[in-house]
Amino acid sequence: MNGYQMTKQNQTPIFETLLGRAKRKVTSFHTPGHKNGKGLDSKLKDFTGKSAYLFDVTVFPEVDSLHDPVSSIKKAQNLMAEAYGVQASFFLVNGSTVGNQAMLMAACNPGDSVIVSRNAHKSILSGIILAGVWPIWIQPKVDQNLDILFDPLPEQIEAALHQYPEAKAVLVTSPTYNGVTADLVKISEIVHRHGKVLLVDEAHGPHLKFHEDLPISAVEAGADMCVQSTHKILSALSQGSVIHFNSESIDINRLKKIISMLQTTSPNYLILASIDLARRQAVLNGERTFEKVIRLAEGARKKINQTRHFFSFTRKEIQARGYDLDVTKLTINVTKSGFSGKEVDAILSKEYNIQVDAADLFNLIAIMGTGTDKEDVDRLVNALEEIDTKYHGSAKNWTLVIPSLSTEMVLMPREVFLSKKTKRVPISKAAGFISAQTLTPYPPGIPVLIPGERITQEICDYLMNLSEKELRVSGQETDKLRTIKVVAVH
Repeated sequence: MNGYQMTKQNQTPIFETLLGRAKRKVTSFHTPGHKNGKGLDSKLKDFTGKSAYLFDVTVFPEVDSLHDPVSSIKKAQNLMAEAYGVQASFFLVNGSTVGNQAMLMAACNPGDSVIVSRNAHKSILSGIILAGVWPIWIQPKVDQNLDILFDPLPEQIEAALHQYPEAKAVLVTSPTYNGVTADLVKISEIVHRHGKVLLVDEAHGPHLKFHEDLPISAVEAGADMCVQSTHKILSALSQGSVIHFNSESIDINRLKKIISMLQTTSPNYLILASIDLARRQAVLNGERTFEKVIRLAEGARKKINQTRHFFSFTRKEIQARGYDLDVTKLTINVTKSGFSGKEVDAILSKEYNIQVDAADLFNLIAIMGTGTDKEDVDRLVNALEEIDTKYHGSAKNWTLVIPSLSTEMVLMPREVFLSKKTKRVPISKAAGFISAQTLTPYPPGIPVLIPGERITQEICDYLMNLSEKELRVSGQETDKLRTIKVVAVH
């Protein structure tokens, strides 16, 4: 950016508007009922103070409307679009979930189909249901050396586009939860050469644009739309996210209407202000901030890889597999320790007062952000080094495996989701039926059954094996996984 643009990016229209109002001590006869923090429960007010609650206002002309922005919110969204180099950006207060739903509903008409990897976030499935589209699933790649899943390679996407030329869009998750990014430049070229739309769930990548040693962002790689969780790595409050629009193929007015339809009419202005401020921080200080974070992350990775029982894969290892890595995410494999990731997670939480973002049988995922400092990283590394010598688990024989998931879609997920014509059958007898529920085992954290698809014997065997091990599956509606909800055929 030039000097003028950088000066402009120093502005924070939403924050400045709210701050000006707060300083005037306006008497509130509008929602919310706590009235500038005066009515808060005393325990909450004693802990937090009440200044922040002066920002918790309702919609009126001075503070602008998220659903029809004409002043401060409009200016803030324009600054966000300029910062990321896109045509338009829209603030989201329902997290990236609502952004993923809006992308699908704006890019596709009911009855269209979309190519998507099976390990997409569950909000993608909800978007598929809301949009009334057909999903064309691509089987994710399993890496049993690293115990993680990879999104499709460009060649897999090209093959899917040849096999399903009717597809309207391709939806890619990049980065994944593990920080692995796809070759978005190549994927963008392939998708647009086929005349399709590229949508990217970039929830974990709002920071990528702001340091040259991080993987390329979707906004730079040519995505038509992407969604970013401004709260995940940058400094916005939880639920603060953004959808970036940069397409000649999608109607921007349709997108605006859909975003408005999906979002609350009572947005939290403190969240909006935090998105505004997070953008300014990223533009003005992002390179310096992420230089520090990258250095801390790589230092931690090196020390973790010197322990006996833990390891964190490197960018070089991921690049050798055809992908790239956001090194600020630490995936810490624990399989050699004899513990599961969940067990190590519990030790870190109870004994060391450290909370990681996620854990499964194989890995912990430690996410770093603008607020991560050396003391935090040292505490994590020191704890892992101590656990490495102090604790000894029993040997585990787990292997990351998934059944074939590119199964036959018989009915549209929306149709099954809204149908009441369902029944339960034992897992052992479910092969051949049409699934009426979503079942997602952790790991690997991807649905093995989705409404509307044919249940295979391989999937039944997989679920029965999980049931015998008494591993809980997200979506099961009973204490024990013994039956599957299916479409009742009359």
